[in-house]
Amino acid sequence: MAPAITLAAEAPKLSAANTGFMLICSALVLLMTPGLAFFYGGMVRVKSTLNMLMMSFISMGIVTILWVLYGFSLAFGTDKGSIIGWTSDFVGFTGIGKVELWPGYTIPVYVFATFQLMFAIITPALISGALADRVKFTAWSLFVALWATVVYFPVAHWVWGTGGWAFDLGVIDFAGGTAVHINAGAAALGVILVIGKRVGFKKDPMRPHSLPLVMLGCGLLWFGWFGFNAGSWLGNDDGVGALMFINTQIATAAAMLAWLAYEKIRHGAFTTLGAASGAVAGLVAITPSGGAVSPLGAIAVGAIAGVLCAMAVGLKYKFGYDDSLDVVGVHLVGGVAGSLLIGFFASGGGQSDATGVFYGDHSFNQLWKQCAGVFAVLAYSLVVSAILAFLIDKTIGMRVSEDEEITGIDQAEHAETAYDFSGAGGGAARILPAPVADTATKKVDA
Repeated sequence: MAPAITLAAEAPKLSAANTGFMLICSALVLLMTPGLAFFYGGMVRVKSTLNMLMMSFISMGIVTILWVLYGFSLAFGTDKGSIIGWTSDFVGFTGIGKVELWPGYTIPVYVFATFQLMFAIITPALISGALADRVKFTAWSLFVALWATVVYFPVAHWVWGTGGWAFDLGVIDFAGGTAVHINAGAAALGVILVIGKRVGFKKDPMRPHSLPLVMLGCGLLWFGWFGFNAGSWLGNDDGVGALMFINTQIATAAAMLAWLAYEKIRHGAFTTLGAASGAVAGLVAITPSGGAVSPLGAIAVGAIAGVLCAMAVGLKYKFGYDDSLDVVGVHLVGGVAGSLLIGFFASGGGQSDATGVFYGDHSFNQLWKQCAGVFAVLAYSLVVSAILAFLIDKTIGMRVSEDEEITGIDQAEHAETAYDFSGAGGGAARILPAPVADTATKKVDA
């Protein structure tokens, strides 16, 4: 988020325009979580569709309550040692006045807290895509609560909280490259290294059951991401939010085209899954960098991220980790790329006067700051997430049984199925779509 800057001695006054804008942005960011649910839900096999949807939706419930009780205080309260925050008035929102302004801005504290809540909700939901088909719903729910508490809330304070060490160091993360995407991607890697592979990984076809559902989810994510990114300036007075808005569109388009070009050259086809994945890769990469780069820089960021992420999704086959829906390949790699490219493409004409290597910073000053933020968050989230998964696995167990995984986690965990073919006359076998050719980079291992 943008640092608090007060340019005049006169105290800011509540702005109805900025307040309304931020409420709309908050709603857009919340919409991204159902969008993510559809995106992931279409990428899994039929027997896991509902579980995939529920793994995102449960985050909306759990994280909301934790945020009100103590999460907002930990993330954005008064700094304690550059590591965590705490303000007792934020606990339960008991000491917040309805027109009390967030320091340095023209929006109420309630609005800022609401906007930040939506980020806290979607971040653990991102992790779920790596764990498709095999995690108990109770274990996942417990993991969300623990992970938000010991990983997301502290990291959000490091990056965006006044006094946080990364904030004070000058690490640029406009809307969540480190705090959201690297954080979630590293967590996903940590958990899957603990819980292991799906039954049939590398042997059985695990193709998406509904590519239209994937495209719908991608469209909702793309739409909501404008609130995610442009809203992170917390106002609309100086044009920086507008720069972020247009850069979001530019980088997403560039990444989608770059992914498709790579896919055509490498695999001989332009796939819908590749288009959706490329768009998300661009959205991820521009999230930290869009306020610091020019529109031409946004093209470069998007194109580079599109190719890198398209290449990265195949690493799971080479190294043998089962990242079901490529959370590591897209969110971790895309977040790292977008964050580090600030050190090269920051123009000095956006959110701050910080410049990258290609704009005169030949001492690599900003680049090393970005490296510090990226690798600290990556290491912390990876290690702590693996520990949490290990502890849950050794107590209540993380995985469903092998039989339940084979027959379908939807029926085992939710006593429901996504599609009811009982009244379809000819039966399920006659109306299920034909298998999708296994051509795309993803491969289509979802």
